[in-house]
Amino acid sequence: MTRWGFWRREGPQGYVTGGRTAMSTPNKNLGTIEIRLKWDPSPLGETAHDLDLIAAVFSSDDPHGSPDHLVHFDARSPDGTIHLQRESRTGQGLGFDEVMSLEFERMSQRLDRIVIGVAIQQRTGEKTFAGIPRTEAEIVEEYDTLATYDFAEVGEATAATIAVFRRNESGTWQLRRAVQGFADADPDAFAQLMGGVSV
Repeated sequence: MTRWGFWRREGPQGYVTGGRTAMSTPNKNLGTIEIRLKWDPSPLGETAHDLDLIAAVFSSDDPHGSPDHLVHFDARSPDGTIHLQRESRTGQGLGFDEVMSLEFERMSQRLDRIVIGVAIQQRTGEKTFAGIPRTEAEIVEEYDTLATYDFAEVGEATAATIAVFRRNESGTWQLRRAVQGFADADPDAFAQLMGGVSV
């Protein structure tokens, strides 16, 4: 079952929320999922488009504070339950450019919340999602597509969250949509802001 949502509102601290999202029923218990990201490479002679998938993992003791740990191109999951399987610095190639997998059934009971985001590397000047054609993300579990994102409503942002995974009272993990853009946030600054996403 798929539901479509389209929303946009101005938020605090320069946040912009919004997005076009296909989301499966929130009652589904999650096992192993993949998050896939793709984008078009920059024109010849211009600075490469370099986008990064980031997972900020939070404990039940501090679910909206500082991350227990981060997983991205330069940091790995301590327990091996989150893997960045493919990482691109240009967007060149076929299919998805970055792929991250999460194994919820193996995660520690002390972990409560995982925020998934995408940040654009800012090497020369400022790049936003509007300036990077055909940026798309999807979340899948085996053959089921749980959510898709096209970043159209956070075009002026340099980084955006796309989803939050929460452990409910019964101990199962569930997916919630959380598309929120951040202006003037490089990957390092963005990673520290991810805990404040309200979902």
